[in-house]
Amino acid sequence: MNLFYKIMYVFSAFLFLVSCRDGEKKNSKDDILTGEITVLVDESLLPIAVEQKEVFESSYYNAKVNLVGKPEIQAVNDLIKGEAGMIILSRELTDEEKKTFEQRSINPRIYSFAYDAVVLVGNTNRDSTIKSQEVIDLLSGKKSSGEKLLIDNPNSSSIRYFRELGKLDKIANTYIEVKDSVKYILEDVSSDEKRIGVMSLNQYLSLQRSFTKKDKIRILSVLNDTLATPKYVKATQASLATGEYPLRREVKVLNYQPNMGLGLGFSAFITGDRGQRIVLKSGLLPAKMPGREIIIRDKIN
Repeated sequence: MNLFYKIMYVFSAFLFLVSCRDGEKKNSKDDILTGEITVLVDESLLPIAVEQKEVFESSYYNAKVNLVGKPEIQAVNDLIKGEAGMIILSRELTDEEKKTFEQRSINPRIYSFAYDAVVLVGNTNRDSTIKSQEVIDLLSGKKSSGEKLLIDNPNSSSIRYFRELGKLDKIANTYIEVKDSVKYILEDVSSDEKRIGVMSLNQYLSLQRSFTKKDKIRILSVLNDTLATPKYVKATQASLATGEYPLRREVKVLNYQPNMGLGLGFSAFITGDRGQRIVLKSGLLPAKMPGREIIIRDKIN
């Protein structure tokens, strides 16, 4: 009888050790710095998301972030359908969009990590200033002075921004041309002063670095008539910081993962000091300005 109990004790201890190891393996696959995650991204914000992903993965070798860039509406729909648990947008979900998560008792972790802008790009031969109302008029189909608006997708967040600004239920295609990508928008703008491109500052800065005709294009200054002294303001880090640029928007990461997975680690990275330095270097405005390290030496070698 004593031998039987000894055997049972050894067997139970063995099962306990196996279960602990299995538990450790499962936890290692669902850690904040280990595993794999799919992140949906509003495609107008994809350049900054790619920069964050590359540095994050180079720092944490066991982490894999799969970015899926789509027009804003499609990205949100995919989030609701459960194709990913995390998304990067320039807005939060609407009350209607939140319902499916509320029904599942999923409370999101939402963090701001940058300020971007909707920019209007024009040819260097045209006037360097523009009013938001001119863009709204083109979107609503009102007669223009021969100008056309170039967009990459009617469902983009940039167009949604102007629709909300102008309180437009829908847009007309009278003075709009849809291009396959923002790259083609820049190409057309560089060769025609009657074309105005709509995109994010993030997209413009990313493409402008390698664009061969950069001397033919420029970001237009937009009238801000809400200031004590109305003036035309160009989108820059400085004008985003002061809030003077009228088409500024806040970039957020929305984590709808129901557990403490890799999404939490990636969110912490992009909102932390290193991630904010990446935002600063990209030309956008960090949500929190990273600190500066000053080394003071008693002696100079």
